[in-house]
Amino acid sequence: MQIIAIGDSALMEGYALLGIQTFSDESAQQINAMLIELERSRERALVFIQQDLMRADIPMIQQLRGQGGSILICEIPKLVAVDDYQPEVEKLIARVLGVSVLEKTVDD
Repeated sequence: MQIIAIGDSALMEGYALLGIQTFSDESAQQINAMLIELERSRERALVFIQQDLMRADIPMIQQLRGQGGSILICEIPKLVAVDDYQPEVEKLIARVLGVSVLEKTVDD
């Protein structure tokens, strides 16, 4: 299984230190081509993609997320926006179960 991270060079430094294959400062076209090749290889992969790239016009991201299968795409926050980051899954949980489910509780 491949583990890949895609994003800004500053963020990718940390992933590289963990031994993860990284792609820094790639264009939308480069990312799309890489994901096409990854799908063609039929290898299982976990791909971390920086949040702004997830929202960019990259057709393969939407295709892979929609079809499921052997390539799992996960969104990661930009370094400068980590405090303001709210993952899409958190928004979905709030809509389905309510915001109170996500609130922190303190046990006495």
